[in-house]
Amino acid sequence: MRLTACLFAIATLCFAVAKPAVAEIRMVPEGNRHAEQPDVPGASVRRTRAGRTSFDAKYEKVRDLLASDRNLIAKITQISAAYGIAPIHMIGAIVGEHTYNVDAYDRLQAYYVKAAAYAGNSFHFGYNGESIGEFVQRSQFGACADKKTSYALWSCREAVWEREFRGRVVVGKAFPNNRFSAVFFQPFFAGQTFGLGQINPLTALKLTDMVSRVSGYPRLDESNAASVYAAIMDPDVSLAYMAASIRHSIDVYRSIAGVDISNNPGITATLYNVGNPDGRATALAAKNADGEVHWPEENYYGWLVNDRRAELEALL
Repeated sequence: MRLTACLFAIATLCFAVAKPAVAEIRMVPEGNRHAEQPDVPGASVRRTRAGRTSFDAKYEKVRDLLASDRNLIAKITQISAAYGIAPIHMIGAIVGEHTYNVDAYDRLQAYYVKAAAYAGNSFHFGYNGESIGEFVQRSQFGACADKKTSYALWSCREAVWEREFRGRVVVGKAFPNNRFSAVFFQPFFAGQTFGLGQINPLTALKLTDMVSRVSGYPRLDESNAASVYAAIMDPDVSLAYMAASIRHSIDVYRSIAGVDISNNPGITATLYNVGNPDGRATALAAKNADGEVHWPEENYYGWLVNDRRAELEALL
């Protein structure tokens, strides 16, 4: 009996030792992978030329806005802590957006004024007479019904759009060959992203569960477009959505690709710019499946953030 117990104990110990270790999480090195800045897209170049300005001038303008507003920096620091991210990630995303995509206002107060201009407006999300609420009731979206989180739900719906509707004629109705967000979530011609964080309405709907849980803001509803715009236009609320977006990117790169991007604001800025962190993390995981290590790479937008990191961290 004692011999049997002893052999069992030895076998158990050997089995425990033989169990494979949990996959190692690799820390992405600081800095840029590219020695020189990748090319800036032509659309961004044309917008900047049309505004008779330069990327350097736009960078300096948003940097000066941040440097002159200690209250804004305090909010960024506080919200970053709530979402468990370093504030440089939020600084980087704000700088990238206002250097390459839009112009910064001179004062934070101007963002509140702009947000107030949208308050009470009557508009909705939809396409060609069909509201987004009606559209997602179509049978093609049935597989999304059991999704438990707002991120999973809207990601599923976005995938269905790409697979079943984009550029197709469905039951006699033609749908544009364009992104889900551009077709159904752009009631204005001014652009798809708004506010200090330049948040896309669809992105806000994806992140609403996290923002509600962490920051306590009401959950957004696609049937109330005004409330979605109120959230992404208001600087205080939009900062929470920005932080949630960055937190999600860090989490999925860790859980899917096995890499930690939390100390490389150029990578989080790149993902903030290009979107689809889940898909990009999955692609990186597949690329690394053979054991060779490939790091995520920054684009032109993230490259600037890493290149100016010391200057931007000095703002905090």
